Amino acid sequence: MPKKYRVKLSKVQREKLQELTSSGTIKVRKYKRARVLLLADEAHQEGCKSDKVIAERVDISVPTIQRIRQRFVKEGLESAISEKPRPGRSRTFTGQQRAQITALACSEPPEGHARWSLRLLANKLVELEMVDSISHVTVQEVLKKTNSSPTSDASGASAS
Repeated sequence: MPKKYRVKLSKVQREKLQELTSSGTIKVRKYKRARVLLLADEAHQEGCKSDKVIAERVDISVPTIQRIRQRFVKEGLESAISEKPRPGRSRTFTGQQRAQITALACSEPPEGHARWSLRLLANKLVELEMVDSISHVTVQEVLKKTNSSPTSDASGASAS
């Protein structure tokens, strides 16, 4: 079956992709997309491999190769090798807010408490107007991502 989206790279495009793949400083996904386009290039004797052969050489699925080909033909080289924004909810807190949460968890607990609990931290963050609202579960997730252990005496916070 003939391919619906045929890749024919210009000399400049091919040189750019070869430079990208040999630089060693790009993300793996971008590298694999560039390799797919180089191997699929019908204007070059090394190219024009079947999608199945390309999939084995680059270690990605045939449908992914088909999507890369389609994006190249319809949207151009940059679109074909670049990441599109991923779906999903954006981060709730900025890096600075996460740092404030961690700093508070590592500070001295309030009087009458041996250490911070997750609920105490959540209440204190709202009281200090560092965040509009936050649950103790979210505090736990933030601390977990910073390798703070909520049950450790060293972290300043506890799970209770």
